[in-house]
Amino acid sequence: MSQTKEERVHQVFQSIYKKYDLMNSVISFQRHKAWRKDTMKIMQVQKGNRALDICCGTADWTIALAEAVGENGQVIGLDFSENMLKIGQEKIQQLQLNQANLVLGNAMELPYDDASFDFVTIGFGLRNVPDYMQVLAEIHRVVKPGGKAVCLETSQPTIPVFKQLYFFYFKRIMPLFGKMFAKSYEEYSWLQESTMAFPDRAKLAEMFKEAGFEHVEVKAYSGGVAAMHMGIKTRDE
Repeated sequence: MSQTKEERVHQVFQSIYKKYDLMNSVISFQRHKAWRKDTMKIMQVQKGNRALDICCGTADWTIALAEAVGENGQVIGLDFSENMLKIGQEKIQQLQLNQANLVLGNAMELPYDDASFDFVTIGFGLRNVPDYMQVLAEIHRVVKPGGKAVCLETSQPTIPVFKQLYFFYFKRIMPLFGKMFAKSYEEYSWLQESTMAFPDRAKLAEMFKEAGFEHVEVKAYSGGVAAMHMGIKTRDE
């Protein structure tokens, strides 16, 4: 019997969790940290805010949010891979971030009340969910009026030649890196497939608007290999 996308993704992340952080650095040439840092500046998180980081993986963005909201704030990191959360929990305990909690859950059905969070983030996870629009609708539901939804995700360059090199890298080189560094050729082949199938920046911006967000801001990074999308939930909802 063929696997659903959700089952396949779960299997991938349950397998690669030990090498996930290393591979992120290898694949992005360490740039993912700079992209997240710049995105955090744009977000302007305040002390005491409440944030939800979905598809949180090993919790790097959850930790950045927890440091930004301070001891009087609260951050929840949610992911459906127990193994990824295990790594994240070790980091949080080491840093003694009592304002951060990790939860096993599904981005397609967020276990939170409407209008619960000042910020909802999803980093390099939207491409892996079964239904992009359902997840964006769930994010819109749990964001407070005036709150922000922020997605940092791989994207597709539009610059000629660079675009072709990028596709070659993702299709041919990245799975080889997976085999070399993480002994996981098939898993990293899957990740490049999900990246190639993901909507481009303009399409994702339209999807944010369709989900109900306004003032959608888009910023491309490193020639368009990644992009931030940020939308605001209107105050009169």
